[in-house]
Amino acid sequence: MRKVFADTLYWIATIKPNDPFWSAANEAREAIGQCLIVTTDEVLAEFVTAFSKGGNQMRYRAVQTVRRILDNPNVKVVSQSRESFLRAVDRFSQRLDKEYSLTDCSSMNVMDAEGIKDVLTNDHHFAQEGYNVLIRRAQDKTAQ
Repeated sequence: MRKVFADTLYWIATIKPNDPFWSAANEAREAIGQCLIVTTDEVLAEFVTAFSKGGNQMRYRAVQTVRRILDNPNVKVVSQSRESFLRAVDRFSQRLDKEYSLTDCSSMNVMDAEGIKDVLTNDHHFAQEGYNVLIRRAQDKTAQ
């Protein structure tokens, strides 16, 4: 079965009211079809953190979304370990000329380990590393 990585931007777009990537994220997900979505503890932590100032309702919705993700048999959540953290720090230190986050580095390491090239995101950092970025807003498509 095809594997696709889901980055923080994708998860946020699925629940955030009026998110500018909502439509593009849904279009990208529909275009993929049947697949196993892979994500990480770090991505989910970043996702929940994005709603830390969103009020009780959005905080609750974020937590419920994470619980649904963790229970979904079509989603594989890779756990963070000390070893994965240190590998992410290593990747980060090897790309000091980039503006990658540590979560980006961890995600890229998981994608490499899982043999994944496609990523549900609009983050150009993944494109810089040679991954196939799947989320494009209409304005992004016309700019190409």
